[in-house]
Amino acid sequence: MSKDYYETLGVKKDSSKDEIKKAFHKLAHKYHPDKNKGDDKKFKEVNEAYQTLSDDKKRANYDRFGSADMNGFSQNQNTGGFGNMGGNAYAGGWDPSNFQGGEGFDIGDIFGDIFGGGRSRRTVHRGRDISTEINLSFEEAVFGVSRNIKINKKSKCNICGGTGAKVGSKMTICKTCNGQGKVREVKRSIFGNFASVKTCETCFGSGKVPSEKCSVCHGSGILKKDEDIKVKIPAGIKEEEMVRLNGMGEAIKGGETGDLYIKVKIAKHNIYRREGLNLVMDLHIKLTDSLLGTVYKLKTLKGNKLEVKIPGGIKHNELLRIKGRGVPYSRGRGDIIIHIKVDVPKKLSKKEKELIEKLKEEGI
Repeated sequence: MSKDYYETLGVKKDSSKDEIKKAFHKLAHKYHPDKNKGDDKKFKEVNEAYQTLSDDKKRANYDRFGSADMNGFSQNQNTGGFGNMGGNAYAGGWDPSNFQGGEGFDIGDIFGDIFGGGRSRRTVHRGRDISTEINLSFEEAVFGVSRNIKINKKSKCNICGGTGAKVGSKMTICKTCNGQGKVREVKRSIFGNFASVKTCETCFGSGKVPSEKCSVCHGSGILKKDEDIKVKIPAGIKEEEMVRLNGMGEAIKGGETGDLYIKVKIAKHNIYRREGLNLVMDLHIKLTDSLLGTVYKLKTLKGNKLEVKIPGGIKHNELLRIKGRGVPYSRGRGDIIIHIKVDVPKKLSKKEKELIEKLKEEGI
């Protein structure tokens, strides 16, 4: 049965790349195994769907043929033993260019051993992705900031550099794989015998093992420890957005290091709020200022004072725009938008009433 990657991410088939990315970040954070209510299976399904739909070529191939699924490659006497390959090799949602086995072999190994020759594909081991959160002030989110954060994670041993060997000791040929870094196994299937190749679990694909183990990591090459990481938050980042740091996740011996995802939390500002690239604020003025006009000193996010001229006759809920003082972006900055709020007094003194009566007599 073909997998529905769009359903997995909760997006429509015509969703944009940004929509797919946002959906992935939300679900990855929800199901990440490091969380209390994480779900490793769901996390892998979400990641698999994103890896396909975020790549234009893979997405186009998936939209046309569906996901790789061994159910579409079933034995069937009416089709010569190859299921849906009878009239259309891709009819059952099975695409041989995408299929890869889970133990270091691919479909090329099967046909290679049946018809002669054969090829193998090296399985790349990868450390776990991890996630955390960072709290920013409103100003830091608008203008960007560099922060140092401390993460407790599996990292390469600083003493041996991840080799697992005692400093000064030599590396010897792995006896399990005879220095090849791979081990080959013969397996039986409905198609006959075929060979599978997988990474050697003794040397993790390097072909060498330490003659003496590192006394700190005991030969594993990996330690769980606190690590200081410098994070550069880009200007204009939004609430709930995630910063991805490639190779800053958990390490694994003989493989690639995972990634670190940092979710952004932004504090509210007492004056401004954000709408796209604009900074928006409410400015309360007196009734007389709305009639006669005034000059208001506005405090910017940088802490400077900016004089804003309020024209006479301005109405309640009118907008004033100050160009180029909003959120930075690649081609400049957004604007500051001021919502005018005219405060009408609820109670009037005797003198105030007399003055307003005179204005009324003047037709104002």
